[in-house]
Amino acid sequence: MRDFCTVDEKVYIWIAKKATMLINLGENNSILSQFIAEIRDERVQGDRLRFRRNLERIGEIFAYEISKQMPYKKTDVQTPLGVACMNLPENSPVLATIMRAGLPFQQGFLNYFDNAGNAFISAYRKYHKDGSFDIKFEHMSSPDLDGKVLILSDPMLASGSSIVLAYRALLSRGIPVHTHIVSIIASREGLAYVRKHLPSRKITIWVGAVDDELTVKGYIVPGLGDAGDLAFGDKSGD
Repeated sequence: MRDFCTVDEKVYIWIAKKATMLINLGENNSILSQFIAEIRDERVQGDRLRFRRNLERIGEIFAYEISKQMPYKKTDVQTPLGVACMNLPENSPVLATIMRAGLPFQQGFLNYFDNAGNAFISAYRKYHKDGSFDIKFEHMSSPDLDGKVLILSDPMLASGSSIVLAYRALLSRGIPVHTHIVSIIASREGLAYVRKHLPSRKITIWVGAVDDELTVKGYIVPGLGDAGDLAFGDKSGD
């Protein structure tokens, strides 16, 4: 009986990409629905600690589901009594997020992908007198992305412009082998924008819920409000 792995034998769990794939975890019943309901609920939102922790727990759920789509290889693991053959992730992904709302969300991914490299993007909405706005970037730090699996997360995918600009900025650090874009709540308009402006073959979009409306100021309805403010408090200068 063989109790060890054949050298160089690999097992890959991957999704063939012919078009941008959208995976909505909220379409199936799971505890995820409770966590999303709580971050939406104005009666619960006053507890910032609970709000941040729910973002983190939702990130953990997404991390687990995304882990099923990553490449794996057979690996020998020495136990006190013998050798076990295990399928283990071949490489750690790079986790990227848009500050500041993305920080607790990314922590959930980091809890599971604990050896992952991390990238951080500082961005904000610059509003004009007519109510329109542009996305402004101030800072980005990232490890090399060449040949890596990239997980780019932002709790809310509203207009979609932030994610598109963040992805394009990250490409200056290398070309990922595949990118998972993850948002808890997305607008239909934002999803359409992302799918139109990003390449289809190497991107999977993950969401927990899809809402129909987007206000002139770029807020999702019913959404949940401003995730950054709810997690870390109000900001001045908007």
